[in-house]
Amino acid sequence: MSYAVIQLGGKQFKVAQGDTMIVDRLEAESDKNIEISDVLLTNIDGKVAVGTPTVSGAKVVLKVVSHQSGPKLRVAKYKAKSRYRKVHGHRQAETTVEVVSIL
Repeated sequence: MSYAVIQLGGKQFKVAQGDTMIVDRLEAESDKNIEISDVLLTNIDGKVAVGTPTVSGAKVVLKVVSHQSGPKLRVAKYKAKSRYRKVHGHRQAETTVEVVSIL
C-alpha cells in the first residue's frame, strides 16, 4: 500500500490513493484536479523517501469534490458581575477532496 504525507493549508495529512478528506477551503472549482508538490514523505511499494523538507519530484493529485460549510460553533463572551454577554456563531469554510494519484 502506497501512501504519502502532504502539507496543505499549513496542516499535514497522510493520504493514500482513493482517500476522501475534508480540508480548509481551497480556491478551486468543483470537479477540477489540483497538483500538490509539498510532499513531505512517500512510501511507494515499500520504498520510503523522506524529504528535506520536501521530496523532490513527488506530486499528489487531488480532485475537488465539493465546497461546503462546517458545523456551527457557538462562541460566547462573558464577564462576571457586569451583565456582559455576547454570543456569536461561526461556520468554517471547507472543501472535500479525493486523492486521485500519488506520483
